Amino acid sequence: MPGKAATGRATATAAKATPVTNGSHSGVAGEDATTFAERPPQGRLLAQRGLYAGPSAVVTKDLYAEVLAGVVSRHRAAITLEESAKVSGNTYFGRFPASYWQRWTTAKQVRVEAVVTGSGQLTVSASDVEGEPRVVAAHPVEGVQQASVTLEAKIDKFLDGGALWLDLATETGQRLTVEQVRWTVDPPEQIRPTAVTICTMNRADDCLANLQALAGDLSSLETLDAIYVADQGTDRVDSRDGFDQVAKDLGDKLHYINQPNLGGAGGFTRGLYEVAGHTETAHANVLFMDDDVLLEPDLVIRLTAFSNRAANPIIVGGQMLNLLHPHQLHVGAEYAQLDALQPGVPVEHSLETADLLGVDEETGKPNRQERRLDAGYNGWWSCLIPYEVVQKIGYPMPFFFQWDDSEYSYRARGHGFPTVTLPGAGVWHADFHWKDWDEWHRYFNLRNSIITAALHSTFNLTVVCRVLLAQLIRYLLCMQYGLSHTLIKAVEDFLEGPEILRDGGVAAMKEIREIRSRYPETKRHDVTDVPGIASNDIGILNAAPKPSLQRVILLKRILDRVLGRHRFGLGQIPSDEASWWHVSLFETAVVTDASQEGVRVRQYDRARMFALAKHGAKVLNRLRKEGPAVQQQFKRAMPELTSRENWKRLYKL
Repeated sequence: MPGKAATGRATATAAKATPVTNGSHSGVAGEDATTFAERPPQGRLLAQRGLYAGPSAVVTKDLYAEVLAGVVSRHRAAITLEESAKVSGNTYFGRFPASYWQRWTTAKQVRVEAVVTGSGQLTVSASDVEGEPRVVAAHPVEGVQQASVTLEAKIDKFLDGGALWLDLATETGQRLTVEQVRWTVDPPEQIRPTAVTICTMNRADDCLANLQALAGDLSSLETLDAIYVADQGTDRVDSRDGFDQVAKDLGDKLHYINQPNLGGAGGFTRGLYEVAGHTETAHANVLFMDDDVLLEPDLVIRLTAFSNRAANPIIVGGQMLNLLHPHQLHVGAEYAQLDALQPGVPVEHSLETADLLGVDEETGKPNRQERRLDAGYNGWWSCLIPYEVVQKIGYPMPFFFQWDDSEYSYRARGHGFPTVTLPGAGVWHADFHWKDWDEWHRYFNLRNSIITAALHSTFNLTVVCRVLLAQLIRYLLCMQYGLSHTLIKAVEDFLEGPEILRDGGVAAMKEIREIRSRYPETKRHDVTDVPGIASNDIGILNAAPKPSLQRVILLKRILDRVLGRHRFGLGQIPSDEASWWHVSLFETAVVTDASQEGVRVRQYDRARMFALAKHGAKVLNRLRKEGPAVQQQFKRAMPELTSRENWKRLYKL
């Protein structure tokens, strides 16, 4: 169990883990909370560790070190090369993102420290914006035993792109073991205290696993002062058998809070709220982390070190790797097209759904993010926010769910705080394309995207209404009547103005679920138990290629729907072929859910289609006329909605 917290901050008393409702702290940390204060550094600042295996057996070791030749044994913190072996650290987790350190921090050089046994050579290599390698430092060893080896590299010549990494090699008759690899930089004058905040909702096992991962690496997480768990569910984390042990392991760092369900926004904001209420300094960090990620604990080291050496306060985000495909990077960096209500747009030159073990089809080069990218925002699967940002712009909007991360980053950018997505700081999160779009959360995605556009863009209503109309038409053509109503409700609630956010989204969540329950196609069924349809009668009918004259085909499909004409009576459609030009040919379509766990039955309903089309046209016309006035209402209300007092009210404190 770790000892008391570092010098310079008060600590809380450990006690029995018996959480209290109404937002109070668990007995894990007693009634007192961690008092956050800066403290002097103790030695050099650890920027990242050299690791040779992942936190789980499902993660390939090739993401950490690539064996180029010979026999090699790779372990979490150590690696052994037999004779005539070569290993490259030019991998996702093996690289030091030098370009980002040169652009955003004041560090001028980095030191690679290792404990070495045997004979061989350690080499620090570098790349440029084109990925061309070069050697910047080399250190041969001969017959050493647990020797400390240090190599240094300047953080220069990387402004547009490039990274550093450690290569290892042995020759005939040599054997080399390298362990305890550390990339360190000169420390700042004061270390910023950091609190991890995990928002969880009925994912007790996932959340507990991440707490255990943090506890298992606690000795290396030198900059981590506290861990807040905002549990908003009924299946609580503290109900699990392993919770008492992890509470004991984390000691006074853990603060377990049970609070009303206020969505992701309410869960993550709780960490900001707690740190702000117990800090003695403006210089502190809050690191948001999803409950259902597979955590690489080194992420905490990498993000906090980067923030500690940043030239100015910035939001620092980690990247997302696809959990179902652990070797895939979701996106190198992303931004939102606000007027088009489109989040998650890859930045120019960004890797996207990239096989990190593969090569680029156009260039033939390995998939490495060599070029430095400027992100628009970073998802809150892992994102570090300095307290200075909170002081300047306030807390997140009470959005409940979706777009809270992008809204906060764009608001921060407007006040001089950009967002940096740091390569090599990654967590594994459920693949987005395996989540179906036709769910209740689509309401929050739409409503909050319109609010964000109203707050932080030109709010070109011609563009906004055109985007929404195009979506509505496609939903109706595809017989997604519940999704159509979801869109209409999102626009209607935006037009209600800021009052819709008064309760943090609780009532809206209940209402949209009730609305969607009226539509049969929103329900998922087992493919062998589809209501009213014999399983053997459902055959796959594949889609034709994407039409070249889409507008012509769109008009034809609309006319067919209006007249009630169908090419096919019944058929099954794979999820990836459920495009509007194909689904609109059917009277009844059995469509595979994106989760691949069942199907949705979409049936043509002419009366419902006309009613929703009429309702939607009326609402979009209102948006075009009333939008500017509602935009000003949200802008006037934003300071109050994002205030500490408003969140205190929502937390019922």
